[in-house]
Amino acid sequence: RTPADEPVAVVGIGCRFPGAPDADSYWRLLRDGRDAVGEAPADRTAGVAGPDGRPGGFLDHVYDFDARFFGISAREAERMDPQQRLLLEVAWQTLEDAGIAPSSLAGSDTGVFVGVSGHDYADLQMPHPDVVDMHSATGNAQSVAAGRLSYFFDLNGPSLALDTACSSSLAAVHTALRSLRDGECGVALAGGVNLMLTPGLPAALARGGMLGPGGR
Repeated sequence: RTPADEPVAVVGIGCRFPGAPDADSYWRLLRDGRDAVGEAPADRTAGVAGPDGRPGGFLDHVYDFDARFFGISAREAERMDPQQRLLLEVAWQTLEDAGIAPSSLAGSDTGVFVGVSGHDYADLQMPHPDVVDMHSATGNAQSVAAGRLSYFFDLNGPSLALDTACSSSLAAVHTALRSLRDGECGVALAGGVNLMLTPGLPAALARGGMLGPGGR
């Protein structure tokens, strides 16, 4: 076989979706035809469900993050974009699903390919120079979204963050596939993350006719 024909195996899956904290529960949600889109939970800021009263997809346990487990101080975790926190958690979940001990990848040529587009958390922090610090910079840089995974797991392969808007995750998987077939890495962590933390972008997209009229 030529490298372009070589099959690539998906050996592990991790995810965090509204109503589905892992791949098994996501499959059950799809199988049962359940709708995970709804109104904002009571513990979220009023009005973030979407423009003009549209519902949204909300994650459970968004405030939970074991910073110590990932070797991150409480101060740094507070400044980190929740998208970076989520990537760490789901990357670990993915390796567990694959039956791969994360420590076994240390020093390997494993690559990381992350699709990421939003920067709401930075938009909330940066207008307040009295509270930002160095962690606000690294915690909100999209390039660090991939680099943080490579650093934590001690991976020496390619480490890329891609922004192609709605197709960012697909672009990340495509790039990972090319990298595997080109011999740049032997294993790849590929996926994406998107959290909308303010109502501004959903409102703009809705008014541009780029969202479903019912919020789905």
